[in-house]
Amino acid sequence: MKNYVIGLDYGSDSVRAVLIDTENGQELASDVCHYKRWKNNEYCNPSINQFRQHPLDHIEGLESTIKSVVAQANVNPSEIKSICIDTTGSSPIPVNAEGTPLSLTKEFEHNPNAMMILWKDHTAINEANEINELAVSWGGEDFTKYEGGIYSSEWFWAKILHIIREDEAVKNAAHSWMEHCDYMTFLLIDDKDLATFKRSRCAAGHKAMWHEDWNGLPPEEFLTKLDPYLAQLRGKLYNETYTSDLVAGKLNQEWATRLGLTTDTIIAVGTFDAHSGAVGAKIDEHALVRVMGTSTCDIIVASHEAVGSKTVKGICGQVDGSVIPGYIGLEAGQSAFGDVLAWFKDTLSWPLDNLVYTSDVLSAEQKAQLKEEVESNFIKTLTEQAEAIPLSESIPTALDWVNGRRTPDANQGLKSAMTNLSLGTKAPHIFKALINSICFGSKKIVDRFEEEGVRIDSVIGIGGVARKSPFIMQTLANVLNKPIKVCASDQAPALGAAIYAAVAAGIYPNVIEAAKKMGSDFESEYFPQADKIEKYQELMDSYSVLSQFVESITK
Repeated sequence: MKNYVIGLDYGSDSVRAVLIDTENGQELASDVCHYKRWKNNEYCNPSINQFRQHPLDHIEGLESTIKSVVAQANVNPSEIKSICIDTTGSSPIPVNAEGTPLSLTKEFEHNPNAMMILWKDHTAINEANEINELAVSWGGEDFTKYEGGIYSSEWFWAKILHIIREDEAVKNAAHSWMEHCDYMTFLLIDDKDLATFKRSRCAAGHKAMWHEDWNGLPPEEFLTKLDPYLAQLRGKLYNETYTSDLVAGKLNQEWATRLGLTTDTIIAVGTFDAHSGAVGAKIDEHALVRVMGTSTCDIIVASHEAVGSKTVKGICGQVDGSVIPGYIGLEAGQSAFGDVLAWFKDTLSWPLDNLVYTSDVLSAEQKAQLKEEVESNFIKTLTEQAEAIPLSESIPTALDWVNGRRTPDANQGLKSAMTNLSLGTKAPHIFKALINSICFGSKKIVDRFEEEGVRIDSVIGIGGVARKSPFIMQTLANVLNKPIKVCASDQAPALGAAIYAAVAAGIYPNVIEAAKKMGSDFESEYFPQADKIEKYQELMDSYSVLSQFVESITK
């Protein structure tokens, strides 16, 4: 018999499934489903940084994609041994005592506060500030020290604190809260006891201040000082956490029937997309894996001996086993990467959307054809013209903080800015400046790791940006002054989830051995261009000056 596994990867806009042959990592089938409610901007308000998603988008996507890959591959369902799910995070969901999201009940089906609070939701900035102030002033352990020393509005406790203050009904109805990766795993398994359910080490350690040093989550004494509700909630959450090479349960009968699988199928403990993506890219010590999409997550693994008792300042956590069991996983990232360019595209598209595509001069067919042509050439043409601008020409300096700053030193209240504009500044100049900005933001992360004694010998890029934009990758290699390999897999996070699934099913003894057999190869490599490194350093200096100024005037 052959052994197959499924990796299910939830991104910000869509979910994708891959069905993988565990013998060699061959992808037999894949499928993608976009979230229809999210696509219609339901439950979101970008003007106040509110980004919520309905769990039905995720449940429908799960069923659609897994059924599709099973049908495409045409394999015996009994040969599909395991499934592992990775998601964005921190993206918590309020649930009732049965583990059902409140938004799946009649009372809360259209209440944004009962939805999944997506990672990029920054409505909890004030609450994050409260947590940070309390952590250093309450007289006890600083529970943020393994989270880089700064708790973010993107994370678990801050988001819950914000929601329960804003919405009494949700507060009273929520028995507990679950990270997205935990809820989707819980949905599929046969054991429906919330008290014993195996929560993700990755999610708990990096986003909820869980650590072995204080035997789990922060104690009630600390949480009470934020809000008594959080202290009560702690008892309904968890003490232990589990790595994603372990079994969470077996597929329940309802979902086995819906998916065309068997109840012998193992469901692995859930994880976050960046961490599984690093595994899919065969991460090793001293390699920085950059998961580049709407935002970035930067992942490193290090031995216990290399890290020792050091806590790295200003990152998104260091957690034992969050990437590879037996190693410390360190995470950083940018709150916006591809989103910076998407914002610029949307801004330039305003006259098209509001004047051209609404014009009575063009027929409906002409509008559709024009829109298709513009969409296919928009970024391509901007890229070509931006790439052709010599570095000797006057180029604006921009900041990549259109969605705040995640790392180093989280501050989601920061905003972007731009200097050095003139009458000669055209759209391609600004586009080039924005590409520079996301690369400079990346350099700040690398510098912080190295300043803190974390060695980086190589960089690996995964995700759509890494594979589709040679211009960005070459710019990044020049800015970092390091070679960058690009992962060949289109679906590295889903592949990494499949690797975890293979270990949970007992097909491989550990994640390292599984990744050697199943992990992605590399399709290209970018090297720093010696004649451009010095000029990029000058531009980087301008970025640093602007960032210091903007931070100094931000209240």
